[in-house]
Amino acid sequence: MDYNKPIPPQGQYTKPFWDGAKEGKLMLPRCMNCNRVHWYPRLICPSCHSMDIEWIEASGEGTIYTYAVQHRAFGGWGEEVPYVTAYIDLKEGDRMMTVLRGVDPGKPEDIRIGAEVRVEFEAANEETHLPFWRLVED
Repeated sequence: MDYNKPIPPQGQYTKPFWDGAKEGKLMLPRCMNCNRVHWYPRLICPSCHSMDIEWIEASGEGTIYTYAVQHRAFGGWGEEVPYVTAYIDLKEGDRMMTVLRGVDPGKPEDIRIGAEVRVEFEAANEETHLPFWRLVED
């Protein structure tokens, strides 16, 4: 089945992220001046405004900051409702929005704020692999 959900555009400034995702690695931009990781990728550090940015391979680990069950959607996501979206606090710092995999949207009481999650990647097409997060089993 073809991937029918929106695919984020790739550009020269996000190439390290997409190249890493294709290899199953979560790549994040880090400021070499203040050492902070930031998501989403930008040319200027949002913390200290330095333009001295490097890309690091992240651990792919984090915790759930918050979540919501989505009951309406469009652009291909409508076929998956209900599903769970979440903000993940990355182990390296900052926060990433995602779709949470491997949870039952009909039982949100089973999802715990602070629960450990790990990144996984799904191929949207030959060039684009998208990150999703899944609960780490106890």
